[in-house]
Amino acid sequence: MTTLTGAIVVLRPAGEHDIAPLSVIRSAPEVRRWWGEEDDYPAAIAEEIDNTFVVELDGRVVGAIQTYEEKDPMYRHAGMDIYLDPSVHGNGVGTDAVRTMARHLIETEGHHRLVIDPAAANEAAIRAYEKVGFRRVGILRRYERGPDGTFHDGVLLDLLAEDLID
Repeated sequence: MTTLTGAIVVLRPAGEHDIAPLSVIRSAPEVRRWWGEEDDYPAAIAEEIDNTFVVELDGRVVGAIQTYEEKDPMYRHAGMDIYLDPSVHGNGVGTDAVRTMARHLIETEGHHRLVIDPAAANEAAIRAYEKVGFRRVGILRRYERGPDGTFHDGVLLDLLAEDLID
């Protein structure tokens, strides 16, 4: 994994030293609302560290973006997920991070299609993804269990390489 530079963010591979600051961010109520509760945030983050890029803004860790790939040639695509420190919400950080990662997955990794699947109620995240060029494909009914114990809908969005908005 290499370091990626966006318009305002830097995405770099996460390391063991990032577990503590990412644990603080991931345990914030505004993040837990969408990512759920963890019994042990450091352990959960350590388990995902290999597929994680840290989002930095002005040299400060402000979140993480995770990626995955479907390598079967019939269905080859990549996906991502992101969480950010609530202090940077609404400032274009998420849009820039997602755009930077999308560009990398398309131009460097050779993917023609990307997916992302936020909670249907996470309208701010959906708007950020649409600014990058993601389009709504459909509703994933009762897709994820929320903190209240009930299942909630998600939205499947995808982005074709030619739809990426710079």
